[in-house]
Amino acid sequence: MLKEFRDFALKGNVVDMAVGIVIGAAFGAIVASLVSDVIMPLVGLVTGGVDFSQRFIVLKEGAQAGPYATVAAAKTAGAITLNFGLFLNLILNFAIVAFALFMVVKAMNAARRQKEVAAPPAPTKEEVLLTEIRDLLQRRA
Repeated sequence: MLKEFRDFALKGNVVDMAVGIVIGAAFGAIVASLVSDVIMPLVGLVTGGVDFSQRFIVLKEGAQAGPYATVAAAKTAGAITLNFGLFLNLILNFAIVAFALFMVVKAMNAARRQKEVAAPPAPTKEEVLLTEIRDLLQRRA
């Protein structure tokens, strides 16, 4: 059973998938930082200093009455909030990741097509046999 598990775990597809997951997690952290630390501050600057990560609607007041300055303050007070700013950040994260993956897949498809064009297909068994027969007949003549 241990040998069977080892064979499964060390198959190329499983190892490739594990590497992809680790790289994907790291890429996700980079994209999250890009959105929260670079893009959203620029959007906030254009919109007059609005910090979208702190945009929310109070659905129900907490133990302490609002207004609440931040999402964290509202949660500490026990308020129920609709955090549309955080949702907007996550949508932007998703769009960037989706676009990056689209570009990677597009580049891989282009490379695959170029490889297919560059390397002519190997001759079939019939073609090899016919070539040998032709060569033998030419030698006899």
